[in-house]
Amino acid sequence: MALLLGCIADDFTGATDLANTLVRNGMRTIQVIGVPDGLEVPAEAEAIVVALKSRTAPVAEAVAQSVASCRWLRQAGARQIYFKYCSTFDSTDQGNIGPVADALRAELGADFATVCPAFPETGRTIYNGHLFVGDVLLSDSSMRNHPLTPMTDANLVRVLGRQTKSAVGLVPYATVRQGTAAIRAAFDKLRHRDIAYAVVDAIEDEDLRCLGAACADLALATGGSGAAIGLPGNFRRAGLLATRPAEGDLPSVGGAVAVLSGSCSTATLAQVTRMRAKHPSLMLDPLTLAERGEAAMADAMAWAIANLKAGPVLIYASAPPEVVKVVQAKLGRERAGAVVEHALATLAQGLVKEGVRRLVIAGGESSGAVVQALGVRALRIGPQIDPGIPATVSLGDPQLALALKSGNFGAEDFFLKAIEKLR
Repeated sequence: MALLLGCIADDFTGATDLANTLVRNGMRTIQVIGVPDGLEVPAEAEAIVVALKSRTAPVAEAVAQSVASCRWLRQAGARQIYFKYCSTFDSTDQGNIGPVADALRAELGADFATVCPAFPETGRTIYNGHLFVGDVLLSDSSMRNHPLTPMTDANLVRVLGRQTKSAVGLVPYATVRQGTAAIRAAFDKLRHRDIAYAVVDAIEDEDLRCLGAACADLALATGGSGAAIGLPGNFRRAGLLATRPAEGDLPSVGGAVAVLSGSCSTATLAQVTRMRAKHPSLMLDPLTLAERGEAAMADAMAWAIANLKAGPVLIYASAPPEVVKVVQAKLGRERAGAVVEHALATLAQGLVKEGVRRLVIAGGESSGAVVQALGVRALRIGPQIDPGIPATVSLGDPQLALALKSGNFGAEDFFLKAIEKLR
């Protein structure tokens, strides 16, 4: 078995989301954590997704990690590179989507790449270059108040144009709905005009399958997890990938279970409320964590140990926008986020020492901090819990069952379903 597709994701939950998409479309997929220097290529992998914590990192750091991952994937045999970012295009005017995409194009010698964060299954669609979340523009959604990457412009051509010196064009829906050949022809016209990026409209999964087929000969494609659904078919048509049902069986891990939530998204807040009604919960106050430090952590850990005896527990720092703003005003945006990430990562280490083997983590930055703190290097991808969120089991010792959730993903009962799915 040979590696076919190499993927670079800018956060941990996004990487799991993409791996889930590839598994559901018949590719044996392994997710590796961090730049995989020195890591042996898993023999069973037809696709490898490198999970970076680069979405909100300094631009130079994000670029360096992404290029290093690209080189490793190419050396491992990947025939195509896919750069994955959030379906809500989380970024700032400084990056990091544009700078990373520019660096990957340069590394691959590619003059052109696609841009498509659409994920219709979770309500993310693109029309006339504008990203919609459900039936509202991105700029009118809860993402407008995101604490790290507030998205106040739904025009992806314009947003990406502020992050790159290269030209950005559009493949409109009138072209996309004509199918793969029309999309390819649109690519050729844009390349002839020296346009480096094509934002591609997509409303339905079939649009993304046509887009995937149109990307067969591109060295680099970029997008959300949804836009990758058409990529496995290219390898299958080339005789490089077997036709098989979606896989995903995982070994049973057992052990106690805990939910750790750092996300402040609207979806996560609803999930926290539902979980609190069923299981013991503890709220972490960032101001208290900043003031009391290790003493506050010791208190939280003692609470967790006492309550784990009765079943699953929830520890969360999730809070509504008005509360987040107060915290950020006192601590600063970066320190506020760092305090929460450190707390959840430290608690995860303590929980694992106490016998917890099943963890549900909400929030991309929180998931990244936890997985890194636990020393997890790779994940085997299992069955889907909710769209974009699979169950996973870590490779290595101790074996951990993990569900890593992007902030805006999952139904209100996601935490409860994840507890049941992580065996």
